[in-house]
Amino acid sequence: MSERILIAGCGRIGTRLGLQLSRAGATVYGLRRSQQPLPDPLITINAHLGRDEGLAERLPAGLDRVYVILTPDQYDDAGYKASYVDGTAHIVDALHGSGNPSARLIFVSSTGVYGQSSGEWVDEESPTLPTRFSGQRLLEAEAIAATHSGESISVRFGGIYGPGREALLRRVRSGGSCQTNPPLYTNRIHEDDCVGILAHLGGLPDPQAVYLGVDNAPASQCEVMDYLAAELGLPAVARVDGKQGSGGKRCSNRRLLASGYKLQFPDYRAGYSALLTEPR
Repeated sequence: MSERILIAGCGRIGTRLGLQLSRAGATVYGLRRSQQPLPDPLITINAHLGRDEGLAERLPAGLDRVYVILTPDQYDDAGYKASYVDGTAHIVDALHGSGNPSARLIFVSSTGVYGQSSGEWVDEESPTLPTRFSGQRLLEAEAIAATHSGESISVRFGGIYGPGREALLRRVRSGGSCQTNPPLYTNRIHEDDCVGILAHLGGLPDPQAVYLGVDNAPASQCEVMDYLAAELGLPAVARVDGKQGSGGKRCSNRRLLASGYKLQFPDYRAGYSALLTEPR
C-alpha cells in the first residue's frame, strides 16, 4: 500500500520533494496559500496555516508523513511568530483533529537556532541559545512540533543554495567583500540535498529527533568567496574586519551521515562547480 504524505508549505522545495515522493509511489498532498495549483500528480489543498480555522476538516485521513516547510509572510519577529510558531501549532492541532495523530512529522528548521559565534563546532547536542528573533522563533516552533503525538523530526538546514539561490555568486560578481579578523564561518547545503535529506529522513527507521542538514565542509566566508572569484576569473575578494564575537559557527553533519544519507554535493566546490556549469 502506498504512503500518504502531506507537505504543509508546498513551495519550491516542497514541490520538488512531492514530485520525487510521488515518483516513488506515494500519494502526495501539497498544502499552500497560493491559489496556483501544484503540478500533477500532486493534490493541491489551498489553505493558510495561520488563518484557516477549518483546516482539520480539509486534511486527508490516514497520513503516514507530514512535512512542515514554512516561510514567513514578513521577515520580522511578528512574521516569524505568525508563520513558524502559530503555523506549526495550527498544523499539529489539525493533525490531531483530522485523525492523523500517528503520522510522522518532519519540521524544517535552521542552523539559526544556535547562538555560537566564535567559530565553535556545533552538533545536535550543542546548546541552542539564539540571539536573533528568527532563531528564537524557530526554536519555539521546534518545541511545538515535538508535542505532536507521533514521531517528530526537526531538520536544521544551513544556508541553502542552488539554481535561483545565488546570493553569494551575485555578491562576488558585484565586488562584495568578505569578513576576516575574525573569519566568519559559514555552513551550507545544496537544494538538491535538501530534497534528498527530507525524503531520506521521512522514510528512515527509528530516526532521531534532530538532524543538522549541512554539507561536509563548513568554511570561512573568505574561503568560499575566493574560490568563486577564481572560478569566475575575477579579482581577489576584498577583506573587511569583523567585530569580536562575529565569527559564526561550524556545523557537524556526522549524525546525518551515520543515518546512511550520501550527499550529492559534499562541499561548496562540488555544489558551486555544478551551478556554474549549468546551462543558463
